Amino acid sequence: MNTEIRNLEPKVLWNNFADLNAVPRASKKEERVIQFMVDFGEKLGLDTQVDKVGNVIIKKPATKGMENRKTIIMQSHLDMVHQKNNDTNFDFDTQGIEMIIDGNWVKAKGTTLGADNGLGVAAIMSVLESNSIVHPAIEALFTIDEET
Repeated sequence: MNTEIRNLEPKVLWNNFADLNAVPRASKKEERVIQFMVDFGEKLGLDTQVDKVGNVIIKKPATKGMENRKTIIMQSHLDMVHQKNNDTNFDFDTQGIEMIIDGNWVKAKGTTLGADNGLGVAAIMSVLESNSIVHPAIEALFTIDEET
């Protein structure tokens, strides 16, 4: 992984995106990314569930003083379009995305980047792990099989 990616600001977002992109997550083959998200939620000590379809729900309690506010729901899908250049040797079932910086752009080396909707997942992960954002209760829904 290009360490330049992990040094982009905001670091928490780009590190979460890099961690997510290290996990193979093609549509219909989301088992590993589901487990990745379960591990993420449990590591934070948050209520983490997987529904019968495979969607992951992570709940974060409200911060002090926000308990009576309405719960907010954040949603993003875990799977990604898996396309590669004709001259690229890449196995989406076993390999993570190789991210690179090209000028002012973050790209993938020879494949799709997975920013749809990986950056959404990474942003929600960043909110869930933050201890500095005042918020009502949060329910994060990470859905599967959106790209097919």
